[in-house]
Amino acid sequence: MSIQNIDTEEIVETDSIIPKLKRVQAAAAGVRNLADGQSRALLRDLADRVTANVGRILEANQKDLEVMDDADPKKDRLKLTEERIRDLAQSLRDVAGLDSPVGKVLLERTIEQGLQLKKVSVPLGVVGVIYESRPNVTLDVASLCLRSGNACVLKGGKEAFHSNLALVGLIHESLAAFGVDPDAVLLLPTDRKYLAELLSADQYVDIVIPRGSESLIHYVRQHSKIPAIETGAGVCHTYVEKSADLDKAAKIVVNAKVSRPSVCNSLDCVVVDEAVAAEFLPRLKEGFEAYNVQVFADEKSYPVLERASYRFLDKAEEKHFGEEFLDYKCAVKVVGGLDEALEHIQQHSSKHSEAIVSTDGNAIARFINDVDAAAVYSNASTRFTDGGVFGLGAEIGISTQKLHARGPFALEKLVTEKWIVSGDGQVR
Repeated sequence: MSIQNIDTEEIVETDSIIPKLKRVQAAAAGVRNLADGQSRALLRDLADRVTANVGRILEANQKDLEVMDDADPKKDRLKLTEERIRDLAQSLRDVAGLDSPVGKVLLERTIEQGLQLKKVSVPLGVVGVIYESRPNVTLDVASLCLRSGNACVLKGGKEAFHSNLALVGLIHESLAAFGVDPDAVLLLPTDRKYLAELLSADQYVDIVIPRGSESLIHYVRQHSKIPAIETGAGVCHTYVEKSADLDKAAKIVVNAKVSRPSVCNSLDCVVVDEAVAAEFLPRLKEGFEAYNVQVFADEKSYPVLERASYRFLDKAEEKHFGEEFLDYKCAVKVVGGLDEALEHIQQHSSKHSEAIVSTDGNAIARFINDVDAAAVYSNASTRFTDGGVFGLGAEIGISTQKLHARGPFALEKLVTEKWIVSGDGQVR
């Protein structure tokens, strides 16, 4: 099994993408009509193709890596390794093993007129996903859409062009092998000029999901005629409350910042109770300095870290609070207590993932109750916010809004509802 060239018409510039979107809509029926066993087998076949083509995928990925600046924090997101590719293949097998969310009877009753009502879950139809430099999203989105009976339109960034092209080629091979029109998974040209046309194509695309920077999400929010679900931007805080086990707190904070800073669930701001700031902040020195973490410290934390001889220290400006760094950078804010911590998080959070480290049950309960975010943690790193980690298989992204889906946007949310009404001649 090897990568074949996908239709070059699919990726070259064109006057309009509408003909392509029409073909996706037509091809959606083939995905919707796959039997459960066929859907599972298709994804396992795709996993085998990915595993068999590791070298070719790495070769394509290298072409993308060569044109990205080494200093760009998105480079880690772009980079594929043999281990990451094998993890992607395993993720495909994991999704294949999940129960389909389609066809579930959500409600069943007979009303007074004798009509039999049934509400069932059905595919959304055509799902459009706009994303930037992460080629793993290509396989994640395609697998989740295919398992839930949906076709998909992929608008990846130019940074991952060759990687996405190779992966979509494999997807098309698997679709064809199972008698499904390869147009069910469409990779659009990367040129930004096609984004506006996609966002206005509400006749052919049923839902659009931006996954990436705040600027991308804002653009989609402002211009889309298609219902949108926002995912991606994560400005995450960890509040070290005055009763916290400070050694445990330091491990949590360091892990949340340095384990993989380029992802949306990584830490951006440490909020520290003034009562423990002098004792706690020096404990971050060893873990942060090992990764050259640049710290933007407020007026109360700066002298503490300066006395601790922290090497990568700058004075914070207002812009640093509420910034998603996606890099080895972190803001520090000292607060007078829980009320001030909650106020700071409310003002600067993107409502993605927030954490408290504390031994005070009342403080934890209030934090969990009052913080408005998709995922709220006590005594753990925010790095766990992930569809795979939560047992949901792969994810399309982390939804930070409140309608339809919130948190890891995974297989279970790629459906809508249909009412089926059965009668015997009743009229009203």
